[in-house]
Amino acid sequence: MPTRRTWLKTGLAGSLLLGAAWWLRQPLDRWGRAALVRGAPLEAAMDEVLPALLPLVLAGALPQEPAARQAALARGQAGVHTAVAALSAAAQREVAELFALLTLAPTRIALAGVRSPWAQASEAELRGFLEGWRHSSIGLLRSGYQALHDLMLGAWYADASQWGAIGYPGPPEIPRP
Repeated sequence: MPTRRTWLKTGLAGSLLLGAAWWLRQPLDRWGRAALVRGAPLEAAMDEVLPALLPLVLAGALPQEPAARQAALARGQAGVHTAVAALSAAAQREVAELFALLTLAPTRIALAGVRSPWAQASEAELRGFLEGWRHSSIGLLRSGYQALHDLMLGAWYADASQWGAIGYPGPPEIPRP
């Protein structure tokens, strides 16, 4: 049974979380959420986060040779950009908000637990972030993980050069009359 002290701590923590959310909402509104969807800020945010996460998510599927690995990661990153561009405007806004939260230092640290910028983050820190969101008791974080995971793997396996690795022969040929 929760004690009075537990209720007070929970109330204080909730108040602090709401205050932080209100404070963090200000920069997003000032920068313009619509601008995140339409152009460079979303792409810049994706270009900051994806190079750090793609090698972990695609670890077993990437070639071992360094040049081929870099080319595959570049194709994967371009594929994510293409996949996001094909989403509805509402879904693009949600993806833009997710990447904006991941690139802002206070929310990157508080929500992802990644203290250094994405490019300098250790593999252990990045794995901890992915596993933490994957198994989080907070549904919104699990949804964020699922969105990142699905975007990266979906873009990877949408590339016809990767179909052989999963035994997909390609779309069936439709006979022409």
